[in-house]
Amino acid sequence: MQGYFLAFAMGVILLQQQAELPEVFWAGALLPLAVSVFFLLRYQTTLLAVIGRTLLAILFLGSGFFWAAALAQWRISDALPHEWEGRDIRLVGVVAELPQANESGVRFVFDVEQVLTRDARVPERISLAWYKEGGRSSNPEVVPPQIGAGERWQLTARLKRPHGTNNPHGFDFEQWALERNIRATGYVRKSDENMRLEQMVNRPAYQVERLRQEVRERFLAILPDHAYTGILVALAVGDQRAIPREQWQILTRTGVNHLMSISGLHVTMVSGLIFSLFYGLWRRSYRLTLRIPARKAAAVAGLAAALGYALLAGFAVPAQRTVYMLAAIAIALWLGRSISMAAVLAWALLAVVMIDPWSVLSPGFWLSFGAIAVILLVSAGRIGRTHWLSGWTRVQWAITLGLIPLLLAMFQQVSLVSPLANAIAIPLVSLVVVPFTLLATLPPLGFMLLPAHWVLSGCMQLMQWMSDVPQAIWSQHAPPAWAVAAGMAGICWMLLPGRLGLGLPSGFPARWLGGVALLPIFLTPPQNPSPGELWVTVLDVGQGLAVVARTQNHALLYDTGPGFNLEADSGNRTIIPFLRGEGVKRIDAMIVTHSDADHSGGALSVLQAVPVDWLVSSLKEDHPIQLAATSTHQCRAGESWQWDDVRFEMLHPPDQSYSNPKLKTNAMSCVMKITTSHGSVLLPADIEKKSEYQLVERAGDALAATVLVAPHHGSKTSSTTEFVSRVNPRLVIFTVGYRNRFGHPKNEVVERYKSIGSRLLRSDTDGAVSLRFANSEITVQTARSLRRRYWHDIPS
Repeated sequence: MQGYFLAFAMGVILLQQQAELPEVFWAGALLPLAVSVFFLLRYQTTLLAVIGRTLLAILFLGSGFFWAAALAQWRISDALPHEWEGRDIRLVGVVAELPQANESGVRFVFDVEQVLTRDARVPERISLAWYKEGGRSSNPEVVPPQIGAGERWQLTARLKRPHGTNNPHGFDFEQWALERNIRATGYVRKSDENMRLEQMVNRPAYQVERLRQEVRERFLAILPDHAYTGILVALAVGDQRAIPREQWQILTRTGVNHLMSISGLHVTMVSGLIFSLFYGLWRRSYRLTLRIPARKAAAVAGLAAALGYALLAGFAVPAQRTVYMLAAIAIALWLGRSISMAAVLAWALLAVVMIDPWSVLSPGFWLSFGAIAVILLVSAGRIGRTHWLSGWTRVQWAITLGLIPLLLAMFQQVSLVSPLANAIAIPLVSLVVVPFTLLATLPPLGFMLLPAHWVLSGCMQLMQWMSDVPQAIWSQHAPPAWAVAAGMAGICWMLLPGRLGLGLPSGFPARWLGGVALLPIFLTPPQNPSPGELWVTVLDVGQGLAVVARTQNHALLYDTGPGFNLEADSGNRTIIPFLRGEGVKRIDAMIVTHSDADHSGGALSVLQAVPVDWLVSSLKEDHPIQLAATSTHQCRAGESWQWDDVRFEMLHPPDQSYSNPKLKTNAMSCVMKITTSHGSVLLPADIEKKSEYQLVERAGDALAATVLVAPHHGSKTSSTTEFVSRVNPRLVIFTVGYRNRFGHPKNEVVERYKSIGSRLLRSDTDGAVSLRFANSEITVQTARSLRRRYWHDIPS
């Protein structure tokens, strides 16, 4: 059955690649297929049996496809109607998960039980933010009330459908929301009717979440000012957001980040400890062993411990996989059946994709099952015994090597110090830190956090040292799909048994050929423009601006999008993943047009992660971005340079603007025009009417451009009739956030561009826009059309 289970999983994976959900009636095609399989498998003829098994595999694949489609149809149907977006709705519901506090308030998942607003329709599960002062104010003196998991509240909320930015190599928020069944997002409105109705709703799921919250609060109280309290919280309750970004960078660079979340290794270790303890105690009782054999009782206890720990940790995919594998082993033990580890893994795979078909979209799914598959490949069915140290080394080496294609495909980076770092961290974390941390979840044993933190501190100091090694991490462009597939096949061939010697049968020959199959991942170069060509990507950063322009040998970043909070901004969430995925390892020039947060919010993250040769801006000399850069220059009208037969020209601000302290930041925006023999693009940032008039008077016909990124996001203070007619663009791109509070782009501005025949694109509906100026034409592609999936929202 293992192959058929794999076919079922492949059907689930295939469904998640669809742009539209299939009609339900197509599932009826499986019925004649099932009948054919039934009759063919009754015959013993070899040919008919082979045909029957092939059709059975297709039947399992189709079953997985339509099973996932049915669940997706059910989940997608629970949507917030467009007409109820942005309107106040009174709700009654329960805080369903661990609340997450940040500098601006608190965010929590809310299970809606009752909609009090007449005629309103709201999904059953939503995500809400309760900001300080009841809105988006950051007043530290007025904070939201304490929110507890499992509490029932009456709230007035303003909601919108899940809608995120859409960029190449970027995070897909709409996919993430669908996986977690969050069908609307919003925030709590200030209202006298907001009130807590019940302290605790006694349902098992809510009780588990309340327990997780109590453990987290107790840990923070015991270790209030300790550096690694967040990691201990993550190890106990799976709250990875408790780990600061700087520590995550260390863990990622050393390849031990899997240990700082609830991994299958931790769940297995806890289950094994409880199994051994129960087995040792149970077998000492004559009466108990007569009723139930000690091994069976211990298997149940170990499985219960694994399930309890996984639930406490949030039941992520690696924990799910481990629990289902242990369940398969326990069931086989109770039934007195022998079962191979490959079969155990297959049953766990079937359980995961049936219960949660969206798990295949998670990197944790592929890395978790991939790691176990590699372990089985190098350990199961091998002849002879090996020393435990050599066996351990072989497994660690195999996992490091085996996950390279997946890591490069998903994250475009691999830690080179990972084998050494894991050799140190796995024993310390799994055998010392995790047991002490779990004991500390019991209130009388809270003092165990101190030795756990002490050991963890020593481990993290070693990780910090290895992370600081200049070549600690290999980073490259995203490899093509065919190279990933070839690499995975090559690694499987490399890890097969070699020549055994000692008179034993020979293993698989020429395993070095597997290394040859792995080479295309590293040697296939990324695509780059030819001489004279220009590739421009207007990234989707919400209400903000970030543009990457590339010639054959150079890259320019024009603005860096908004910042979101202390941990996240457009730099680390959008720009850096895009540059890494495209193979851009250096920025020749970064232009920060002005100081507004929606244009400069990601600059510091970019400067920290990517070498930047030259910073051009209108910022003051003491601005943090200026201080962080190695080479700075003020943008001034009239300056120009040429890269690979592509001309870059600064049109604004004029030199005298820097001596006028009364000018607003928008008036100081660096306006750039990029010109090729195939077309041109004008980037005016946030200039307004007065600056546009100056440009029309000063630049004249030089303003004409094939593509225009609309000034000030389509605000009515910009895009004057004179400016629009002088630029006369064939294509206009509005960089706006979904349902932004400014109402950009304004209708009158949109009509102004339509009246001259311009084609209009907008980042909130089209995602990132990729432009290629080549062969005397412009090729335009949008992220949402290139990688359309059924869960992507279509704005009204």
